[in-house]
Amino acid sequence: MGDDGYKTKLIETKKAWARAGRLLTGETAEHGVDRLPPGQRLVENWPVLDLGIQPDVPRAEWRLLVGGLVENERRFDWDSFIAEPQVDILSDVHCVTQWSRYDNRWTGMTTRHLAQLVRPHADARYVLFSSYDGYTTNVRIEDFLEEDCLLAHSHDGTPISREHGGPVRIVIPRYYFWKSPKWIKRITFSAEDEPGFWEERGYHNLGDPWLEQRYD
Repeated sequence: MGDDGYKTKLIETKKAWARAGRLLTGETAEHGVDRLPPGQRLVENWPVLDLGIQPDVPRAEWRLLVGGLVENERRFDWDSFIAEPQVDILSDVHCVTQWSRYDNRWTGMTTRHLAQLVRPHADARYVLFSSYDGYTTNVRIEDFLEEDCLLAHSHDGTPISREHGGPVRIVIPRYYFWKSPKWIKRITFSAEDEPGFWEERGYHNLGDPWLEQRYD
């Protein structure tokens, strides 16, 4: 099956899951108290999930545009990105397909530092993401600016591989991992929300695992 066929089949399967409420337990848990959200199972490996497209973006060719409602639009290449302060952050991953992986060590630039560089306008209430494979998603700005969120280039001490979203991906630990897009290309601060790829196909607009917000 070609890439287009795989993508079409995957999309239709996931849309059917959303319509049927597949994987839902009907339970909730308290974030920060219950480490494993409802319906999740722990894994030690790192499953690969994508739309059947894994763009090959060498570091020398990678570019990131950060704009929208900001005072200082920024364009990063690899050298300018890596020249900014880099941090290590430990966090868990929760995928909507029911797997969770504890204690992932990410290295990269925090979203708070990025916001200090671009200075979002007061009416910027949402952050919109676009990736090199055409994928899009969205979060509220207050969630984007939580202290454990970052633009990551390394995972557990090694560069993030192509299949997992390298050279740079977003990491937003409090939400299901579809909200942490791979192969990030553009970040836009916006006054209006714009549901992304899966949000337009029946998935929840927020995606909080502890509230089991898998679907709309």
